[in-house]
Amino acid sequence: MDQRITTGSAGQVSESSFLSRVYAWMAVGLGVSALASYWLLMQPGLLRMMVVNPMAMILLIVAEIGLVIWLSAGVMRMSVPLATTVFLIYSFLNGVTLTPILLIYTSISVYSTFAITAGTFLFFSVYGMTTKKDLTSIGNLMVMGLIGIILAGVVNLFLKSPVLYWISTFVGIAVFLGLVAWDTQKLKSIHAMGFESEEMQKKVAILGALTLYLDFINLFILLLRIFGKRRD
Repeated sequence: MDQRITTGSAGQVSESSFLSRVYAWMAVGLGVSALASYWLLMQPGLLRMMVVNPMAMILLIVAEIGLVIWLSAGVMRMSVPLATTVFLIYSFLNGVTLTPILLIYTSISVYSTFAITAGTFLFFSVYGMTTKKDLTSIGNLMVMGLIGIILAGVVNLFLKSPVLYWISTFVGIAVFLGLVAWDTQKLKSIHAMGFESEEMQKKVAILGALTLYLDFINLFILLLRIFGKRRD
């Protein structure tokens, strides 16, 4: 998201059109994840294997991280079809790995938390889009907070502290709300710089969709800890 884009008019589109494309791709990613989760639920044998075999989950998560790093670092060198494919594969894998987590909670609480996440995400994204305040300093603070949350999560794998769990949950929600606003503002700034070509504009839209998708999913998981009702 921070790659420098040379100003030009060949690929320039209106801000609303560009952001609409970003949100459309994000919605496609969420849709693919939902379909992947539904597909896995229809494969009880495969789902059981994932639940009882932690190594399978670990391998899938490592693959997801690899795809995110590949797309984030190399999107400008990829073709648009390849960047699109990587994004969709990642969305599918993420839907698969989220399914065992979602099964912990009742369906109604999952749906209601998704709706809460969507509304909250929309509010902070609109804020990032419309505010005149430069959110760079806030964004940098949120990145440091994100690193802290990751470290706390790793430490808590061993400590298993409920207090640390809930502190990281509420801090994490604040961090991702800040990131939603900041990432949206960054997309506006990138658009203002202009694009060399239509192809570059499409690549940046896919990368922007990935960034907002990650913000949304992580916010959803954290809110699910609060609003999700566990199955009996």
